[in-house]
Amino acid sequence: METISTFAKKLWCVKKQFILVLTPLILLPLLFGLPEKEGKCLYVVLLMAVFWCTEALPLAVTAMLPVCLFPTMGILPSKKVCPQYFLDTNFLFLSGLVMASAIEEWGLHRRIALKVLKIVGVKPAWLILGMMITSAFLSMWLSNTATTAMMLPIANAILESLFGDLATLKENCKVKEETEGELLCRVSPTVPHTSSEKMKTYTIDYTLIFYKSEYQMKVWKGFLICIPYAASIGGTATLTGTAPNLILIGQLKSYFPECDLINFGSWFAFAFPLMVLFLILAWLWISFLYGGLNTRYAEKKAEVVIDEDYRKLGPINFAEGSIAFFFILFAVLLFTRDPKFVTGWSTFFNKGYVSDATTGVIIVSILFFFPSQKPSLSWWFDSRASNTPYVPLLSWKKAQECVPWNIILLLGGGFAMAKGCEESGLAAWIGAYLQPIAQVPPAVAVMFITAFLACFTEFASNTATIIIFLPVIAELAMFVKVNPLYFMIPATTGCSFAFMLPVSTPPNSIAFASGHLLVKDMVKTGFVMNILGILSVSLAMNTWGRAMFSLETYPDWARPVNMSSTVTDIQFPSDSPFNLTSLP
Repeated sequence: METISTFAKKLWCVKKQFILVLTPLILLPLLFGLPEKEGKCLYVVLLMAVFWCTEALPLAVTAMLPVCLFPTMGILPSKKVCPQYFLDTNFLFLSGLVMASAIEEWGLHRRIALKVLKIVGVKPAWLILGMMITSAFLSMWLSNTATTAMMLPIANAILESLFGDLATLKENCKVKEETEGELLCRVSPTVPHTSSEKMKTYTIDYTLIFYKSEYQMKVWKGFLICIPYAASIGGTATLTGTAPNLILIGQLKSYFPECDLINFGSWFAFAFPLMVLFLILAWLWISFLYGGLNTRYAEKKAEVVIDEDYRKLGPINFAEGSIAFFFILFAVLLFTRDPKFVTGWSTFFNKGYVSDATTGVIIVSILFFFPSQKPSLSWWFDSRASNTPYVPLLSWKKAQECVPWNIILLLGGGFAMAKGCEESGLAAWIGAYLQPIAQVPPAVAVMFITAFLACFTEFASNTATIIIFLPVIAELAMFVKVNPLYFMIPATTGCSFAFMLPVSTPPNSIAFASGHLLVKDMVKTGFVMNILGILSVSLAMNTWGRAMFSLETYPDWARPVNMSSTVTDIQFPSDSPFNLTSLP
């Protein structure tokens, strides 16, 4: 028995090596049992999917496999694969990351966070709302992980000022029912046990201490759990907020080059109201579950802590003001380039020449030479003034340290995989086997797709999840003659709704690592959060989303000329829910 246990432990230590060796062998039948090109592409896709889900290789290394496998297996030439790793979508993502690193460099994000908390008030429910609003807003521009890592210390400082030492709080919550003698020994060992009146008094006092501590512990958990959840929700509101959004726009350009409906402005117009709706529902649920709606206890101490932290920041300096200006300019220019509902400034240039990536790179380039200290004309004439070189708002060294280059490679790997699926005909081949789904009403299909991907991404990277499934979902939409955006947008947002497990997202892991949350806390809270997210997405797609993107019609841009007739010419019966006339 001991030998088996020892062998199992050693086997577990080399599990990744076993996956690397066995997975290619297990998938070999695909190369011989399917059409040649489709089989080879499916082999690579499933191989990458297993490596991504198990992290047998680093995510970025797995993302580079198409560079060697697609050309050598005859799926796609190298000159078509390699450019996928730095499309203009990657430049948009890079510019967002560089802007975020400049904000973090000068502490503007902390000033924003404390200011919002000062505005919303200090009652538990309002503080939770303030934490969620701040986390969501920052996550629209910074990474979800950086936002969570920055907000958790602020939350802990406020909580310690409100409720005191956490260890004492946990101790008071441990025992709910004790005998009267044990209770007296804990509360006041010097009190004679024969004094029934005093015994009763101390019993009542300690019971009150327990219930108060239990309530405070619940509020503490609510504070900690709301931050990673709000960060995940906030990232959905902008294209640069989270990687799946960028993968959507990249794969849209690959599959449907004529589709120009999704850009920074149009996505924000659709996703921001969805984010606000979901954030409000999440706030109500978390506040209800963790006692935040109760206002029995005073919160003046929290106000003092917030005011003191904000005072320590001092007045806003030239560098912070400059970063704030360029940040606002960055957002405004991206939003107004081509918002679809009004004429954007891109009409002043050749049509199709200026993209969101162009805007982003222009603004962040300025950060590398704009001074961080206010220029002074008198400096030129003051011989006693320091002659040290001026410091720009952002150095390249700082940008290199802050930019997660592995995510950029991961995006590129997703675009390369999508290109391979398209060129090899794999996506169309898979779509041809999805005919039973044609009997499902589109609105139900949207909920199913969102729910499935929200569950799948609990166990796998959201970026890897959307890379794997988005080509299939695009092909499914074309197969059943539904506007592809009607399926692809819910799939993309659903990948950000991973709330149930600590391993689901880095923000969840950071909050869980604090040691104050249990897995059951996240499962209990996250299960309802997933349901609220699915319902919110379904509502958005069938109301303002349908009006914005004309989702009730099958667009001309979704009819690629290279599509095989077996897919494009499929006819549905008049009573099929996927017939165009069946869409309400």
